[in-house]
Amino acid sequence: MDQFLPAIPLKGTRVIVIGDGEAARAKLRLFAGAPCELVWRPAVKSAALPGVDTETGARIVQGRFVPPGAFSGAKFVFIALEDEARAARLAARARRAGALVNVVDNLPLCDFYTPAIVDRGSVTIALSTGGAAPVLVRDIRSALEGLVAPGVGLLARSANALRDTVRETLPALDARRRFWEAALRGEAAARADAGDGPGTARALSHALARFRDGRAEPGKVFLVGAGPGDPELLTLKAVRVLRDADVIVHDRLVPEAILQRARRDARRIDVGKKRGHHSVPQERIGEILIEEARKGLRVVRLKGGDSFIFGRGGEEAEAVRAAGIEVEVVPGISAALACAASAQIPLTHRDAAQAVTFVTGQPKADGPELDYQSLASARHTLVVYMGVATAPVLSARLITAGRSGDTPVAIIENGSLPGERSVSGTLADLPALIGTHEIKGPAVIVIGEVVARAPEMVSGLARHALLEDAA
Repeated sequence: MDQFLPAIPLKGTRVIVIGDGEAARAKLRLFAGAPCELVWRPAVKSAALPGVDTETGARIVQGRFVPPGAFSGAKFVFIALEDEARAARLAARARRAGALVNVVDNLPLCDFYTPAIVDRGSVTIALSTGGAAPVLVRDIRSALEGLVAPGVGLLARSANALRDTVRETLPALDARRRFWEAALRGEAAARADAGDGPGTARALSHALARFRDGRAEPGKVFLVGAGPGDPELLTLKAVRVLRDADVIVHDRLVPEAILQRARRDARRIDVGKKRGHHSVPQERIGEILIEEARKGLRVVRLKGGDSFIFGRGGEEAEAVRAAGIEVEVVPGISAALACAASAQIPLTHRDAAQAVTFVTGQPKADGPELDYQSLASARHTLVVYMGVATAPVLSARLITAGRSGDTPVAIIENGSLPGERSVSGTLADLPALIGTHEIKGPAVIVIGEVVARAPEMVSGLARHALLEDAA
């Protein structure tokens, strides 16, 4: 470890910023709203300077620049001056007064480095490379900003206010740990994210009463879309919910890289399905969600793509709600959007398609068949899920309904994953394309003039045309 980042309380401390320009402003903004006395000593005198900086709340000291005794009582002093000799003299004076000094962009003159901060009020995360790579730290901070729930600071303050009560109610250390693990992931967290301070406090108090009386925390089911497979395409909310899950009920298409985002002690239940083989019937999946939630657990139903697009999420939500259990839906990036974007196929285009329709190639066995007449209209993009096995019927019926056999098509297999493949051709040759390239799936089929707008598809269609001419 090259550095140690201590957590120093700011309440009642004095922070001084010396200098002008954006560097000084950045330091002032860093402490805006903190419970400290923030003092700004501008290097340039100006009669127009107000007594308090309205942006940061800093008290502006005018008159002589840095008179004797100016650093008295200061905890931190930030110096943002281009004159290095002057900065060094001021730094030495500040140290003699007992302050820790940071001279902007001058590591040898610094007692400490300014870390990148993820600020959630009572929860602060600091990152530093010791000044070696600030851009790298900035990127890490940006990633963490999305991962750390917005209400975590409020949640921490509410928990701190209840800490003595919890200690009195639950004398055993293990019991307190189990309580906090459950309570801080339950209703209180949701209230905190919504900015509801009183609601957060009430939720924690109710959780403590239930825990004391041996009553289980109400369970909850989350229907979470895992996206097309690339972990980086998970939504930030999906990552947070997955991280807090007690039980994960997942499909076969959810890769291990996504499952690893969950807690290590979360229990996994594989209910994966393959074409023609449902190891766990759909009705049983709903029963599992209900059974686990009734134990007071946070249950994540993790599905590839989006739960509400050919994922039967609506059926599962209805079953769970009918059992009196709360359901929350966290949408995911559907395969149609991810695959088309990866292949750079615009699903709509002003010159090629004014509408797009998602259909399944595996409709309900005893249900109505697809409306091929409406799907065959020109200037209309058709995206087919689970259509590899039924491609011959799909192609023939669309052409019979009036769609030209020369309509461009693309098949994207394993979209967003390392093994992604994109194959292009025409609607008439769709079955042959699948057979020739041994497409197995999972794959989506895009049908429409928009396919010709993608760079790789343009070359594929040109090669296809040359082969036809040669034949």
